Amino acid sequence: MGKNEAFLEHADALGRGLVDIGRASKASGVSVKMIRHYEAIGLLKKVARTHANYRVYSASDVHTLRFIKRARSLGFSVEDIRELLSLWQNKSRPSASVKRVAAEHMNGLKQRIAEMQSMVATLEHLTEHCHGDHRPDCPILEDLAKA
Repeated sequence: MGKNEAFLEHADALGRGLVDIGRASKASGVSVKMIRHYEAIGLLKKVARTHANYRVYSASDVHTLRFIKRARSLGFSVEDIRELLSLWQNKSRPSASVKRVAAEHMNGLKQRIAEMQSMVATLEHLTEHCHGDHRPDCPILEDLAKA
C-alpha cells in the first residue's frame, strides 16, 4: 500500500503541473546532474518531493533553471548568479544593482581577453622566430626558461 500511495502522490504532483527531474532537464536544457548540483549549492531552492522522495519541479523552477543556464552561458560565476537570482526575484530591486554585476563581469571578461591577446602576440612572436627544424636552439624554450 505504501508504494501505491507514493505512486498516487507522484501522479497527483504531476497532475498539478509539476514535472519530474528528467522533464525539468529537457524543458530547461540543464542536465539532471547540474540540476541536482544547483539545488545542492542553493542556486535552486529545495524543490518539492513526492512521498517516494522523487523531486518534482514547478514551471517557476524550470524558469529559474533556464535563467541559471543563460547566466552560465554568459560566463557569470556561481556567486554572481546567486546575486542575479536574488535581484531577479526581488521585484523592487534597483536596476543599477543588476547593471553593476553585469558591468563588473564584462570588465573582467575584457581584462581576460586582453591578457589572452597578449599571450597570443607573444606566442606569435616566438613561433615566428623559431626555425622549427633539426637545430636544437629554440627561442620558445629560451623564453620559457626566463623565470
